[in-house]
Amino acid sequence: MATSVQIVIDCADPARLAPFWAAALQYRQDDPPEGYDSWPAFLAAQGVPEDQWNAANAVSDPDGRGPRIYFQRVPEPKRVKNRVHLDLNVGGGHAIALDERQRRVDAEVERLIGLGATKLHPMEQRGEYWVVMQDPEGNEFCVQ
Repeated sequence: MATSVQIVIDCADPARLAPFWAAALQYRQDDPPEGYDSWPAFLAAQGVPEDQWNAANAVSDPDGRGPRIYFQRVPEPKRVKNRVHLDLNVGGGHAIALDERQRRVDAEVERLIGLGATKLHPMEQRGEYWVVMQDPEGNEFCVQ
């Protein structure tokens, strides 16, 4: 049996980044625990100071196939290129003609820009096509 994985992303504002990634990946933000209608209600009941309510956030695949992504607030800003990044696979793979893969990737790039992402540059090498982007906090990811 494979080991289950959670991806953790350090960020300045989990409440801003989680909705972006939920929409980008077609995930959903995690629901509060049973018996609570919202995360603020749960956190208040647990005695968490209000200035710590944005310490974390998470999104999950509604179908349970992909990893949960956990966003944790950190005090230091992002300074350099990510050592790890996500690749969003929307092109359909090598069974699809390159021009059709490019069309699919470019359409997804436009959707992500509408959600708050930034397009950095397209790349084409050896029959591959992808676009390097940044999320609203500047974390790099690719659409391929």
